[in-house]
Formats: sequence, structure tokens, C-alpha cells
Amino acid sequence: MLPSLPPSGGIGLKSVHFQDVLNEEDGAKHPGWVEVHPQNYFGDGGPLHRWLTAISGVYPLSLHSVGLSLGSAEGLNAHDLEKIADLCERYQPAMVSDHLSWSGNAHDRYPDLLPIPYTQESLDHFSAQIARVQDRLQRPILIENPSRYLSYRDDEMGETDFISALCRQAGCGLLFDINNVEVTATNVGLDMEAYVDAIDPEIVGEMHLAGHAREDHESGPLLIDDHGSIVSDVTWKLYQRFIERAGPKPTLIEWDTDIPEYDVLMTEVDKVEAILSAHSGEEEPHALAG
Repeated sequence: MLPSLPPSGGIGLKSVHFQDVLNEEDGAKHPGWVEVHPQNYFGDGGPLHRWLTAISGVYPLSLHSVGLSLGSAEGLNAHDLEKIADLCERYQPAMVSDHLSWSGNAHDRYPDLLPIPYTQESLDHFSAQIARVQDRLQRPILIENPSRYLSYRDDEMGETDFISALCRQAGCGLLFDINNVEVTATNVGLDMEAYVDAIDPEIVGEMHLAGHAREDHESGPLLIDDHGSIVSDVTWKLYQRFIERAGPKPTLIEWDTDIPEYDVLMTEVDKVEAILSAHSGEEEPHALAG
């Protein structure tokens, strides 16, 4: 069974909001949980760790890795895995996740999450790398569906079929990013609603919502997964469609560029809470931590 976060709205924690999430004044808004990129905390000490120690004492914590590069042909990034294992020992996070991607080879590291081919060989390789992570961390992890800008000619299965098979074979769960569904579906020509409907709620341990940028070209629109704006109307509708079927799930507002004021971020969290509450059997939104 997957470890669990509360089925409420969380935020991607940024240093500019450290003080806000610890604000104890009357009327202060608080998320239900927080998530950080562990690669930002690989140092042994300093202000970042002092803040995270204080915050993790109040909120459930999720570690969302961006550097394991599980799809690399040479295997995962062993340095990052050891550092994440150290952070798990130190902070005991409720969840750990990474991406359905690769971002390096034996000689170079790339600042991007690159797509993998959807073949049986790729499935077997990726499953083996997840097993290495789960054995080292002694816990199941989540893998996030990608935002894609291309498809491989030799793909042997669709993305949702690949994800379902991966979760079964590796014993992991899915971090279901709805913004990535809109981005990928628009860029490579998939049916967004069919994609959402194909995902088994039982494998979903966490969800992400974010904004994206749009470029209009003669060939059609190109969506860029920049996490730099409010969640789009399309993504909200797809999210509500999934929650209506799945029930409440831990849901993160992800905002990594052009970081807004805390109140703007929490307004997006309020939208999450309204949708979760409407499908939880409760009359009031989930209680917030703080």
C-alpha cells in the first residue's frame, strides 16, 4: 500500500513563502501539506534545513525529485538516490516521487525531463530502476506522467497503457499531473478526456495542478510546461472530471517560475479545496493544517 498525504490542497514550497506557512496570526491561510524538490536540500545544513525542519514539524512533507533520471540507458543517478535516502531518514516524508523521463547519460546531465519511448524494453528498464529506488528507500514511490512535445515513431503502446503497466510491474504509484495531460494532449494530439478516464484512481497517490505558457504557430498551438501562471480552465475541468470519479486526492498547486505572492497561491489552493469538498461528502472544506 502506498504511503499517504492528506486529501487536501498543498503547495510547492518556495523560500519566499517560508514565513507565510508558519504564520500563526488569526486568519492566516495554510496549505494542507507542502512539497519540495529534494535536490535543493542536498547540503548538510544551513538556513534551508532550519526552515524545512520547522515546517516539516507542522505539515506533512512530500519530496518531489527532478534528478533521478530513471529512464537513462546507463541507469539512475546514484548520487541523487543516496542524497534522497539521507533526506528520507532525516525528515520522514509522507511521499517521494520522480518523473517518467530521463535527464542525463554517462557523460552529461541535462536541465530537462526528456521523454522515454513507450516500448516493452523501456518498460522493463524503467521498472528495474524504480525497484532500485524502492529497495534503497524501503518505500514505494510515485512516478509523474510527463509533459511531452514529441512522440517516438516506434512506440509500442499508448502513454496511459504504459503508465498502468509500469505501476503494476514496479509496484509504484502515479503522481497524476493534470496540467501535463493538457500540455501533452495538445502537443502530440491525444484525447484529454479519454486520457483522464483511462487512469485508475487506485494507483494515484498525489496530483499536481499548474499553469503553462502557450505559443501559437502555423502548425497549431504549442503548450510549454513552465509552471508560471494560474491553472487553466481546461486543466480545472479535467481535474474535476477525475475527482468526480476518484474522490478526494492530495492535490498540489505547483508554481516554479514567476513566483506569485502567497495569497495568489492560496487562492488556487482554495479552488482545490472547493472541488475536493464537493466530492468528499462533507459540507465544509477539509480542515487546514496550521
